[in-house]
Amino acid sequence: MMLTAEETNALRAWAREGGGRSLRSRIVLACAEGLSRKEIAERLDVSPATVAKWCARFVERGLDGLSDAPRPGRPRSAERQEAERVIAAAAGRVAVPSTRTMARQLGLSQSTVARLRQEHRVAPPVPAQPVARELLSDRVYAQLRGWIVAGELTAGQRLVEAEVARRAGTSQAPAREAIKRLAHEGLVVSYPNRGSYVAEISDEQAREVRDVRVLLEEYAAREAATRIQPETLRLLAGDVDEMRAAAAGGDIGAFRDADLSFHRRVCGACGNSFLLRLWRTLESSLWNLHVVSNPLYDGDWMVMAGHHDVLVEALAAGDPDEAARLFAAHARGEASRTPLNVRRPA
Repeated sequence: MMLTAEETNALRAWAREGGGRSLRSRIVLACAEGLSRKEIAERLDVSPATVAKWCARFVERGLDGLSDAPRPGRPRSAERQEAERVIAAAAGRVAVPSTRTMARQLGLSQSTVARLRQEHRVAPPVPAQPVARELLSDRVYAQLRGWIVAGELTAGQRLVEAEVARRAGTSQAPAREAIKRLAHEGLVVSYPNRGSYVAEISDEQAREVRDVRVLLEEYAAREAATRIQPETLRLLAGDVDEMRAAAAGGDIGAFRDADLSFHRRVCGACGNSFLLRLWRTLESSLWNLHVVSNPLYDGDWMVMAGHHDVLVEALAAGDPDEAARLFAAHARGEASRTPLNVRRPA
C-alpha cells in the first residue's frame, strides 16, 4: 500500500488523537510499512479480520473510509452516549477497570463494553528509543526514495544495507527498515539470499502497464467529466501548482507525487470506487515507469505540468468524449511529445 505525504500526515495526526479513528489510522500506517495482517493484529491487539476490513476500506475510499458510517436502526440512547463518554474517559487512565466491572456499572453487555473500549483506546506510551528509531527510519526512507526516483540509484543496482547506512549516516537497522518499505511500494525488489535491488521494468512490462493505465484513465475521465465538482477541480489545480513548484525547484520526487495525486483524484471523481482501488494497485508500477518511462527524462518538467492544465480544462468543460481522448493520449505518453501551442483537433 502506498501513502501520499498528505495521507501519511493525516493518519499520524489521527493516530495520536484517540478514539476509533486512531486505531484504524494505526492499522493503515502499519499496513503501509509492509507488515502482514497477523503482525499488525498482534501489534495492535485486534483480529486479522479487523485489519483486513480497515485496510480494504482505505484502499477503496481513502481517508474518508476510516470515518464512522451512520449506523442503521434507532439513534443512540442517552444512556449509551453516557457509557461511551465514560469509556472514552477511562481510556486515558493508568488503571482501567475490567470489561466485566464496567459492564456491570454501566448496565451494558460485556461484549458491548469491550467493543467500545476498543474503539476509544489510545496508543500506549512508546519508549523514547523506539520513537527516535522510527523517525530515523523515516528519514532514511525519504533519502533512499529520493535517490531512486531522481535516478541517482539506477534500475538493477544492488542496495547494500551497510552502504546505505554509511551514506545516510545511520546504523544498519533504519536502512533495513527503509529498504523493506520501498520493497512494499515496488521501488525495490528483494530476493532471498541474494539481496535487494532497485526495481527495473522491461519494455514489455512498461507497455502492459501503460495499456492498462490508458483504459483506466480514459474511463475515469469520461465519467468524471459529467460529475466533477468545483472543489475537486480546485484540488486538481492545486496538484498542478505543486508540479510547477517542484519543477522550478528541480524536485523530481515531489513532481511525481503531485502527478500521481492528480490522477488519483480523477479516478476518485469518476464515481466508481472499484476503479480507484485498481488505480492504487497500479501506482507502484507507475512509479517504476517514472511517469514518462525514463528516470532521467530531460524534457521540460514545467511544460509537462502545463499539460495537466489542459486536462483540468477538459474536465471543467464537461465534455466526456474530449476528456476521455485527452486523458488517454496523456496516459500513452503523447502529451510529453506534443507542444502546448499545437491546436488540438475538433
